[in-house]
Amino acid sequence: MIRKIRRLLAAGLVASILLGTIPYKTAYAATTKEQLEEAKRQQEEAKKNAEKAQNEVDNLTARQKKLKRELKKLQEELQLIFDHIAELEAKIAAKEAEIEETQAALAEARETERVQYESMKQRIRFMYKDSETVYMDIIFHAKSFSDFLTLSRYMESLATYDRSKFDEYQATRIAIEELEAKLQQEKADLDDLMAQAEEEKNNVMTVIEKTQANISEYNDLIDEAEALALQKEKELEQANNQVDKLKKKLEEEERLARLAAQLAWRSISEVTFEPDDRYKLAVLIYCEAGGEPYEGQVAVGAVVINRLLSGAFPNTIEGVIRQPYQFSPVLSGRYDHYLSIGKTSQSCYNAADMAMSGYTNVENCLFFRTPIEGYPARFQIGNHVFK
Repeated sequence: MIRKIRRLLAAGLVASILLGTIPYKTAYAATTKEQLEEAKRQQEEAKKNAEKAQNEVDNLTARQKKLKRELKKLQEELQLIFDHIAELEAKIAAKEAEIEETQAALAEARETERVQYESMKQRIRFMYKDSETVYMDIIFHAKSFSDFLTLSRYMESLATYDRSKFDEYQATRIAIEELEAKLQQEKADLDDLMAQAEEEKNNVMTVIEKTQANISEYNDLIDEAEALALQKEKELEQANNQVDKLKKKLEEEERLARLAAQLAWRSISEVTFEPDDRYKLAVLIYCEAGGEPYEGQVAVGAVVINRLLSGAFPNTIEGVIRQPYQFSPVLSGRYDHYLSIGKTSQSCYNAADMAMSGYTNVENCLFFRTPIEGYPARFQIGNHVFK
């Protein structure tokens, strides 16, 4: 924001220079002390902005770390789900193998039952269809009644055995069918568990993807916040440097003011002006007070001459005007631009003549600025106060 304002002010200043309309009114928006107080205010503001920017980085980083912890938990949960799925797959594979084995046993039992049933049917058919022949053979082959009873009992035992074996095979087949049904149900239950696990896996993976996307977004936000924090740190550093510079400047001005009070001032008659001093002073007056009343223009010229006479400042018009950090039009380059194109006015020439003659309407004032409430000055002429 500060840089934007400065750019706007600079743009306005350039426009004023190029158009050559209203002259710049003041060299000092404030005294060095007031500038220092403003610089300290800006320094405090820059410090708060830097802290705020760093806090934003810390907050974003903390939130990202929280997301990373959540992501780690989700990944651990997903691994448990994968382990559970692998366990279920192993159980399902084992169950399928058991079912396949049971189905093979069932097929064998059914075949045994069928064979036994067919054998039993053939014997029954033989016994009932050819029963007379069978019994006649028994009678003819029996050597005694005891043999006859034995052979009869053998035939009955054979029929009973066939029926017993058929019932046994049938029971085995039923037991295997029941086992197969049980195994199929157990596999169905495992399939349901597998479906639930897959759904849970998909849900967790969706949350993981969203969390990873959020973490990536925080990377961009943190980069932006860190860039802003770096910018604010640089602004704070600049504000610190400005405060230090103004402190040194204030110390120097106070030293010069004390020195000026201690040293004897020269008389205007002791000053030898260079041929172009009148022009240089007139241009500076135009830059500083071209829009002020004539008395204000004379006062600005008097401040320059007062410095020249005081002994605490340079002893030439050129030296006073170009003393570092003293006149803002010199700092901005506008003074040199006006100097190069000859931009001034007759009233500024007249004011320069009066000042260079030794006339002062502000006594021995060495500084001037625009009025600021709460900061008294010895004189006020137009939009300038003098001290």
